[in-house]
Amino acid sequence: MPRTNNTFTVGWLYPDLMNIYGDRGNILALLKRAEWRGYDAKLVELGRGKTNQMDEVDVFFFGGGQDREQALVYEDLLEFKQPPLERAVNSGAGVLAVCGGYQLLGHYYQTAEGERFPGIGMIDVTTEAGKKRFIGDVVVDAEIDTLIPKTLVGFENHSGRTFLGPKARPLGKTRLGNGNNGSDKTEGCLQGSVLGTYLHGSLLPKNPHLADYLIRSALSRRGVDELSALDDSVEMAAHERILQRAQHQHR
Repeated sequence: MPRTNNTFTVGWLYPDLMNIYGDRGNILALLKRAEWRGYDAKLVELGRGKTNQMDEVDVFFFGGGQDREQALVYEDLLEFKQPPLERAVNSGAGVLAVCGGYQLLGHYYQTAEGERFPGIGMIDVTTEAGKKRFIGDVVVDAEIDTLIPKTLVGFENHSGRTFLGPKARPLGKTRLGNGNNGSDKTEGCLQGSVLGTYLHGSLLPKNPHLADYLIRSALSRRGVDELSALDDSVEMAAHERILQRAQHQHR
């Protein structure tokens, strides 16, 4: 059962294998923003093998990895993590899945040769390998009503082309960059309390409003409707700077 006291727990799935492009910054952002609001914030590392701590987690982070690393975690994910992860999500825990983690939570990944590797099907997305790698800055107009500002900024580096099924909705539409697949202008997905995205670099320090969305959503099961305000002037100045830089590059 989720905790009812003043704790906030982040669960890091496969920290030794799924940790590229500096995405550890997402974990630090979640922990610090909870801590600054008086929560007892802690990190649980969820490596390969059985774990008994997944029911304590408020927000799971599932990062990216190379193909070799993704292959190593897949069987463990299926055997040891999928059932408790699904129970946690059904009870209101959140998930932030980036790149490789995003792909593994979908139905399958299909290689350029046509071979399909099944995912765990937690979100209604499919991914196919593309010939061109998408690399560069991304600006997204998010489709989350409560998010202020609506813009998200990040960096993408992926060759997968992800397509959303009817049960998933996009995190937003790309103003700059390729997003999910480079063809339909969607980026990321939202399905229940699972948020998938290709935005690296790290996403949450540059978008503190999205970090708060994840924290507030996870804590809503304890009756938390609002979070106390923080001084985000430095973070939002960085956000605006990246936004301006990206728009200038796009001209």
